[in-house]
Amino acid sequence: MGIIVTMNSEMQMQSAQNNLQSSRMSDSDALYHWLNTPFYDLAAAADRCRKQKIPGNRVSYTMFRIINYTDICAIECSFCSFMHPVDSDKGCTLTIDEILAKVREAYDLDFKQIFFQGGVNPKIPFEYYTNALTSIKREFPDVHIRAFSPVEILSLSRCTHRPVEAILSDLIEAGLDSFPGAGAEILSTRMRNILSVKKTTPDEWYDVMKTALRLGLKASTNIVWGSSESDEEIIEHLSLIRKLQDETGNILSFVPWTFQQQTNRFQVRHVPVHEYLKMISLSRLYLDNIDHIEVSLLVKGKQTGELALLCGADDINSPVFEENVLRSYGLKSEKECIDFITNAGFEPVRRSLNFDYGKKS
Repeated sequence: MGIIVTMNSEMQMQSAQNNLQSSRMSDSDALYHWLNTPFYDLAAAADRCRKQKIPGNRVSYTMFRIINYTDICAIECSFCSFMHPVDSDKGCTLTIDEILAKVREAYDLDFKQIFFQGGVNPKIPFEYYTNALTSIKREFPDVHIRAFSPVEILSLSRCTHRPVEAILSDLIEAGLDSFPGAGAEILSTRMRNILSVKKTTPDEWYDVMKTALRLGLKASTNIVWGSSESDEEIIEHLSLIRKLQDETGNILSFVPWTFQQQTNRFQVRHVPVHEYLKMISLSRLYLDNIDHIEVSLLVKGKQTGELALLCGADDINSPVFEENVLRSYGLKSEKECIDFITNAGFEPVRRSLNFDYGKKS
């Protein structure tokens, strides 16, 4: 997909400004706003949009534990410092008992949702994944399991020589409750080759997500930017997400992230606060078919997070128990979440990973 846009005429400028108020924003208008519209103008329009879509003054939070079942990975992303190569003697894979111990620890602290994810380790048999899910559900039947990523699912499909749909169906039967659109970063061929030549292509990522969503799994999606991506590639990414939602309807939320400097093999630039807020606002306005825009306090911290709630975001994606991959600025307890949202001038509401309000799992 390519976006070819000229932005010189008064008519185009007027059209873009009009689409802040009504009608579906085109890719060319989105690029215009990203490049030219002051973030505070986008923020005001996005705030109005959020108020129309989200009842009252509600801002939600959720509580979940991340369990990284392995840090061995064959994809070798240039930006990642968490992984160990497949032939390394430093990596590890958790046993089922170790996984259950982590779930139990979280459960006892009222974190009854699990984000189960790891590296792409071709030495792990498929039965490990189904056993892990069934074991969790057997001991903790009310725990919600959000797990894997398109990258992991495609690897399992290739290793087992089975279709993606069959892999996902078996995982759902074993206890998979929802699916993250992880591993997206920037969905352009050029950037995928910079991230890792072994990573899923944009089409592969899209096809796995589409299959998962059509099987009934609810999902989150994201963008990760702040490297050498072009402005056109940012809009290209957003366009694919909106198209995926148009075709499936099962994307619940969108989360803008920025890259963190983890290795010297990957170029990371400083993303100023106003640019992050502009992404939050543009996401709310452009992704008109996705109800929830999450601000990641985990990465951006409380001050930026509070501003983001005035720019179209309606969720803080916290607290998170055990984050191993990113440097975390997130909130650590439910009380911190309630206090943060209240002090920001909103009404705090606890949600599940599938955006059921008032539910703990």
